[in-house]
Amino acid sequence: MENKKKLQRSWMMYDFGNSAFATTIMAAVLPVYYSNVAASGLDEGVATSYWGYSQSISVLIIAVLAPILGAISDFSAAKKKFLQFFAFMGIIASILLAFVGEGDYILASVLFIVGSIGFSGGNIFYDGFLPEVAEKEEMDRVSSGGFAYGYIGGGILLTINILMILNPHWFGLKDTVIATQLSFASVGIWWLLFSIPLFKNIKEEKKVFVKKNKSYIAIGFSRVGDTFKQIRQYKQVLIFLLAFWLYNDGISTIMRMATIYGAEIGIAGNDLIVALLITQFVGIPFTFFFGWLASKITAKRALYITLATYMVITVLGYFMTSAFHFYALAIAVGMVQGGAQSLSRSIFGRMIPKNKHAEFFGFYGISSKFAAIFGPFLFAFIGQITGNSRYGILSLIFFFIAGIILLRFVDVEKGIQEARR
Repeated sequence: MENKKKLQRSWMMYDFGNSAFATTIMAAVLPVYYSNVAASGLDEGVATSYWGYSQSISVLIIAVLAPILGAISDFSAAKKKFLQFFAFMGIIASILLAFVGEGDYILASVLFIVGSIGFSGGNIFYDGFLPEVAEKEEMDRVSSGGFAYGYIGGGILLTINILMILNPHWFGLKDTVIATQLSFASVGIWWLLFSIPLFKNIKEEKKVFVKKNKSYIAIGFSRVGDTFKQIRQYKQVLIFLLAFWLYNDGISTIMRMATIYGAEIGIAGNDLIVALLITQFVGIPFTFFFGWLASKITAKRALYITLATYMVITVLGYFMTSAFHFYALAIAVGMVQGGAQSLSRSIFGRMIPKNKHAEFFGFYGISSKFAAIFGPFLFAFIGQITGNSRYGILSLIFFFIAGIILLRFVDVEKGIQEARR
């Protein structure tokens, strides 16, 4: 029992470490550094476009790779090796970002793409270990714990990095540029340190040996094709994936577009950064809370509460006019973001067949990756044709309404029985 607890803590600590990439590099520090330093010789609009292309390329690559990698790892019983490979890819790219200087926007883009692939690719195999480190009745608690640890780890390092950047002399640093470069390197070191417990303690499940008569790439494509055919046997999983794809589209867009939207309506940069920190730290207790709530009212009902809250957030976002409003919405997002993500992961984890963990989580990963494309597109398109981004934020309510409607048709218990069969 103690060994099981130790393994679960080790699993959560990986999230504690790698979430620093999401906070410091993806969300807060690198976008600003890219625009102000790496792409300083380009027009502002061109720099923003290049950053957008970098995001899209990384999303597209991992979306295509996800199910193939998952299928290969299931066949070869090599989730641990794949997790280590992608983690080191992200860790090394993060450290190398410290060498990006003025005008190095191509290098910055390449390293960001490589790092993002490492981050997202590693998470496919990390998620695939959830059903192995937790029994079905523990999944809500352990999945929520992973997200909460991620909020803590990502939030702590982001706080340190922001202090370094705003007050470099406190740390004996020459200027903000050097402080920012060191913050990128700190992400890689942080990620590495807190990955060690999982790499040391996790053991791959023994699989029945299957004779390999073709390459892993061929096997991967073949099994992806099989999964597309087989997923029709798992009706509840299929309906849930469609619901998840819709409502996660809304969640992902709010995460990605909040800072730009806030800046557009005149909220100061420092207020935006502080709001991001608020979201991180509010998320810690509330992610645990929703894990507890799921044990009382079921994960599906708890998930409904988070999605209804997001609907309120989109409506209030339309009327937002001040930094105070932005802070209030940051608190609201922090209350439900981790809960929505962790409950979605644990519901899905319950309904997938035992021998296809990584493969099905690959499809789950694809859903979240493509969600990063359509929501921002709708946000931008509605804002463009109306000439007002407020209508763009309001349009996101469609994703939550459609997701909730589809979620009503998901029978989790039936899905568990389908997986067992």
